[in-house]
This record gives sequence, C-alpha cells and structure tokens, in this order.
Amino acid sequence: MPKKKGAIKAETNSEENVAAAEMPHESQEAALEMTQESAEEQAILKKVKIKKVIGHEARTNRHGYLFVLPFIVVFGLFNLWPTIYTFMLGFTNMKGFEQNIRFSSECEACAGSGTRNVHGWANPLTCSDCNGKGKVVYGTVNYSRLIKDYNFWGALKNTFIIWGFNFIPQLGLALVLAIWLSDVRLNLAGKGMFRAIIYMPNLLTAASVALLFRSIFGYSGYINAPANQFLRSLGIQDTVFENGEWIPHAFNFFRSVSFSRGLVAFIQWWMWYGHTLIMLMAGITSIPISLYESATVDGANSRQTAWYITLPLLRPMMLYILVTSMIGGMQMFDIPYTLTDARGNPAFGIRTTVIYQYNIAFSTGQNDYAYGSAVSLGIFVITIFLALLIFFFLQDRSDIKIRKGGAK
Repeated sequence: MPKKKGAIKAETNSEENVAAAEMPHESQEAALEMTQESAEEQAILKKVKIKKVIGHEARTNRHGYLFVLPFIVVFGLFNLWPTIYTFMLGFTNMKGFEQNIRFSSECEACAGSGTRNVHGWANPLTCSDCNGKGKVVYGTVNYSRLIKDYNFWGALKNTFIIWGFNFIPQLGLALVLAIWLSDVRLNLAGKGMFRAIIYMPNLLTAASVALLFRSIFGYSGYINAPANQFLRSLGIQDTVFENGEWIPHAFNFFRSVSFSRGLVAFIQWWMWYGHTLIMLMAGITSIPISLYESATVDGANSRQTAWYITLPLLRPMMLYILVTSMIGGMQMFDIPYTLTDARGNPAFGIRTTVIYQYNIAFSTGQNDYAYGSAVSLGIFVITIFLALLIFFFLQDRSDIKIRKGGAK
C-alpha cells in the first residue's frame, strides 16, 4: 500500500532527528554554524536584491523627473511666480512701472488731522487711515478698499447675471440633446455629424465671434447694419424726435443694458453648449448598458430611465461641468470687452469682474497695479469659495453617510 506524502515527510524528519542525535557533539555544532551562515547569506542576498530594486526605481524616477522638468520650469515661471507676485503687489503702492514701490507710504497731506483726502478717487486714502500716525500700510488699504468698492460688487453682479442666463439654458438643452442622441431605442442616424456641427462654434475664437455680432447689430444711423436692414425690410424701425417730428431711425441695440447682457449670454451659450453636449454624452456612454436593459425588461419607458438612471449617474459629470463653467464665467473677458467700448457699457451693464480688473490695472490714466492685484485676489477667493460650495451641495449624500458611519 503506498504511503501518503505526510507520512513520508514525517518519517524523513524523524530519520533526520535520529541522525542528528547520533552525530557527535562537535559535528552538531558545525552543522548549526553552517545553518546560521546559510541564513545570514540568504539575508544578505535578500538585502542586495532589495537594494537593486530600489536602485532601479531611483534611476527610473530620475529619468521621470527629467521628463517632467520642462513643465515644472514653464509652470513656475509663467503661472506660479506671477500668481505669487500678484499677491505681493496687492500690499504695495505700485502704479505703472514706478520704481519707488513701497509696502508702506508716508501720508504727507494728513499731518494727523484725519479730515482731508490724500490722493482723491484713484487712491482714496483719507487721513483717518493713518489714525494720526502719519503712516498708511497699503496692503490694508487695497483690500479694505476692495471690500467697500461698489464698482467691484456691481461687476460681480453683472458676471453672475450673464453667466446664469448662459449656463442654465446651456445645460438644459445640452442635457436633452445628450439623452436624445444617446438613446439606444431611437438609434438615430447621423449622430456623429450632428455632434460635429453642434461643436463647431466652440472652435472659433471668442474675439472674432464678438466682432461678428458687433457688426451684425451695429448702429450707424441711416446706414444700417444687417440686423437693422432686416428689421427695416419688415417695416420695423425706431423713431427719433427731430425738428418737431418723429423720424424713422435705426435701432441702437447697444444702448440697451438688457439686450447687451442677453447678447453676451447668447454668444457664450452658442459657443459652449456643444462642448457641454459632448461631455454629457461621454458621461452617458460610461453608464453600463445593462442598467438600461434591466429597466426596459421591467417596463420602464425612456422618460423613467432618463430620470431614475441617467440623471443620478451623471451627477459627477454635471458637477465637473458646473464648476468649470463657473470658473469660466468668473473669467469672462473677451466677448463683453470686444462687443462694445472695452469698458462694459452701456451703463457698465456688461462690465465683468475681469474687465473691471483690467481697466483698473492697465487702462491709461490709472495703471494701478496694486489695486488691480487686490481685485485679482478677490476674484480668486470668490471663485474658490463658490467651487467648494457647489461641490458641497452636489456631492452624493450617501457617500457622506458612509464616511460618517451612518450607512452600511
């Protein structure tokens, strides 16, 4: 009868033990030393192998650092350092290319009286700013001025109004089209061509589009731009009271704040809803098709699958789109700047925060780099705060409960 492996192993071990017991004492010591030496050799070989692996990883990492180095250098020179320098300028009194940049300045006109203006509107330092000490710290002045600056808050209001009238219809239409084009039941033909046509406006530069719409809705009196020519062919014209009578006249569209805001919002929507559509379709295609098949077997229609499957699972993508769109809205500059007079007219109704910052820092007659830097930092802080707020309200609450131990 064949023996089992365990029995054979036990017999072998017992034979080794018997042989070890029968060995002389000196031979046992020699065998023990050999065993210890072999264990030490194995430990040394293991350490050498680990060192070889670590050395290979270190060499690989050094090569990786060489590949990453150009990006780090360019990012540091053209992004990180300008950001840090902008923050530093907010604490100075720099205007234009002055060389006498100071982080504090003697208040020459106050003489401790605390009653008169020092530099007027462009730099509204009053004698009360120094509290009779004859010295004003510019950092506190720039940022305190920003908090009290109604022009900045008015520009922020314009930014949110234009962004809201742009983003809400943009997301709504893009979501409907994305669900429609991704519906397996419809299986529409020519979806690729349709997506390409919708995305094409995003390839145009914003400045060229703004100039195009400026020429379409331009105003030149009796020599009308295309929009006015079209309205005139329909018998629709504005009237102007001259010489005691009402005379037909072209519409001056850019004298209306509502129209100007609506036109900027429309241009933003027209250029970016194709990009939003592509992003949403990418999010929908990442949803497992088995979920839709199971819902179809259970008798769900297209509206129910869109409401209970597509929209909940698109939450991360919509969160990304909302945050990036908000950041882009806070940086809105080229379209409202090019559309009218580069200052946000009419009545500063389309003056965004970035246009205001640009006019403060780079317009002729001001060139207030210090306060412009403070405005930039204010825009940066507001953008971060809004991004965190959006992330907090749109994240999945079930994940929060799991992290807190409320759900299992």
